Amino acid sequence: MGQSHPNRRDLGLLVLRVGTGAVLAAHGTQKLFGWFGGGGVEGTSKAMEAMGFRPGRESAVAAGLGEAGGGLLLALGLATPAAGAAAAGAMTGAVAVHAPAGFFAQGGGYEYPAFLGFVAAAIGVTGAGRYSLDHATGHVLDRPWVVATAFVGTALAAAAVIGRRAEEQAATEDAGPDPEPEPA
Repeated sequence: MGQSHPNRRDLGLLVLRVGTGAVLAAHGTQKLFGWFGGGGVEGTSKAMEAMGFRPGRESAVAAGLGEAGGGLLLALGLATPAAGAAAAGAMTGAVAVHAPAGFFAQGGGYEYPAFLGFVAAAIGVTGAGRYSLDHATGHVLDRPWVVATAFVGTALAAAAVIGRRAEEQAATEDAGPDPEPEPA
């Protein structure tokens, strides 16, 4: 039995791509430009340093580009594997920050960034569908080797960044608190 509504899947992918991409792009523009009440690069740099991501400025720009760039490309359905991988990688960093608070977002947990990361990754692996720039361009940026390269590269980069953050945090904990100055 054939599919009675052949465009429903493509329409569903369009809705999912645009919605997820818009949320990610909005978060990224908070980090990069200070839009929507965000801190911009300067404020985000300080926050990244405080969260253990060093150097803070480069971390802020990378997170902002992963979210804003990945989100915009997902919404457009262009270079979808790279877009999904970039957004998922940025969300992996956010999950690492929120993980100590548990799963649920209401307690500061990683539920929300994990969900965004999974959706971005799923779209990147699945493809953008018929209503996309990837389809319009003959899928030149949506080939199997692009999927593999994007996700392996992002996984390696995310592991390196999160590993470096964990080392920084361990070193800070091992050093202990700054000693109190002796009274004069």
